[in-house]
Amino acid sequence: MTEQSAPAPAPAGTPASGRITGIGRLLVVVYAILALGATGRSVFQLATKFDEAPVAYSLSAVAAVVYIVATVALVLSRRGAARLAWITIGFELAGVLVVGLWSVLDPALFAHPTVWSYFGVGYLFIPLVLPVLGLMWLAGQRKRERTAV
Repeated sequence: MTEQSAPAPAPAGTPASGRITGIGRLLVVVYAILALGATGRSVFQLATKFDEAPVAYSLSAVAAVVYIVATVALVLSRRGAARLAWITIGFELAGVLVVGLWSVLDPALFAHPTVWSYFGVGYLFIPLVLPVLGLMWLAGQRKRERTAV
């Protein structure tokens, strides 16, 4: 009989392929798509129309950065990446709730839409649903990691 050893852990900073499975992979893909879309939109808006709606377009840029950081944090296995994902996705949820409510209460300020205005209506409410799913997935991951130890 040969003795099997456990696989060596992935070096810090490499993708957590064993950790990102199933719905986690789907979340990463959706975050990456939103990161690309929000980044492209905000760069164009800031470069060509900033004077028309500086608050709205700045908030679109913030959303883009949040989506980029959340995507990277979900993929990395580095120590602290899960914490960064919790913080980023929590900030995202707070942002979409605050900006969504703000856009309903003061529509004149949001005559030009952002990713998060009206709770993400322009993106089929994905910006509202995604952080909830992301936080639920992170909670499930935390639970699985604790029970695996």
